[in-house]
Amino acid sequence: MVINAELKPGVLNYGELLIPGEKEEEIFLSTYVCHPSMANNELSGPVVTAALSKWLLAQPALKYSYRIVFIPETIGSLVYLSRNLDEMRKRVRAGFNISCVGDDRCYSYLPSRNGNTISDHVALHVLKHLSADFKRYTWLDRGSDERQYCAPGADLPIATIMRSKYGEYPEYHTSLDTLGGVVTSRGLAGGFGALKSAISILENDFTPLVTTIGEPQLGKRGLYPDISQKGSANHVRDMMNMISYCDGRRSLFQIAELLGLSFHTLLETAKPLLEEGLLIKQH
Repeated sequence: MVINAELKPGVLNYGELLIPGEKEEEIFLSTYVCHPSMANNELSGPVVTAALSKWLLAQPALKYSYRIVFIPETIGSLVYLSRNLDEMRKRVRAGFNISCVGDDRCYSYLPSRNGNTISDHVALHVLKHLSADFKRYTWLDRGSDERQYCAPGADLPIATIMRSKYGEYPEYHTSLDTLGGVVTSRGLAGGFGALKSAISILENDFTPLVTTIGEPQLGKRGLYPDISQKGSANHVRDMMNMISYCDGRRSLFQIAELLGLSFHTLLETAKPLLEEGLLIKQH
């Protein structure tokens, strides 16, 4: 084989979408577009990221701004960082590298190099409540653009939520990585749902403060069940446990972690308390 090539100045094209929110702080989403012949290792990422972008654009209001990029893997993230790192260091609060999110065999998590960022905590929370048997990898198992985003000197809070991880399924980097063969509609929906749930936690988290001294009277506010039903005692216990931690120093997400409950379950529990003025949002 003879490859005729020449080295000369050129360009590297990539797609970028900035969605403004109430805050200048950003959530960063990155996916790659460099080998589209493979379905899970390639197409699933842009498909799910495009769906997340469409969902975010349809929201009436967003707390955070969103920086979403479609790039060639490795060289694309390096070029993007070379142009935007200073701004990203100031603004990016959390983020996810989106790859291999299309099959329905398992869920996987790969941490940031730090391993203790809000992205890591949220990713683990989502997968723990979504699929208890998800596969947990370490930074030593890295292999995608998290290598650049989390590199020393960049140190961005980027974690990865996947279905079957790259390099860990038999069709990886073969012609068998196909739509219908590996990637399914159910798998894509699962990848989308997991990332949407993670973003929703970041968007909806707040620091609650209870407005009473001592436990509030729930009956007169219609928040205590009149009839004993299966599960009602558990709901009341979870509500009272939540209230006991609402001291204005912990976020609702942190309280959910303490109680071992799903954030979204606890958010629904908090809503009537906010409406009745028993809880207020500190920030």
